[in-house]
Amino acid sequence: MKRVEAVVSGMVQGVSFRQYTQQEARRLDLTGWVKNERDRTVRVVAEGPEDALQQLVDWLYVGSPYGRVDKVDVTWSDATAEFTRFEVRWYG
Repeated sequence: MKRVEAVVSGMVQGVSFRQYTQQEARRLDLTGWVKNERDRTVRVVAEGPEDALQQLVDWLYVGSPYGRVDKVDVTWSDATAEFTRFEVRWYG
């Protein structure tokens, strides 16, 4: 099991990006969270099988049909198993 932390830049807030990300992560049976950051990026933390995580990362480059993704910064690490589901979080 692996962990991905991604920061997505572009027009990614106010375009249902978090909800679409949650839907895709749940479809892939991943756990973790997605949230808007104050700098107008979206942060994603997800855990699961590496192939499913890679599918999520590939999807992040496309994102919400209403938005525009300019950049995705991705960091890989070992999973911590701290999550039980994939959720949308608020600013934090």
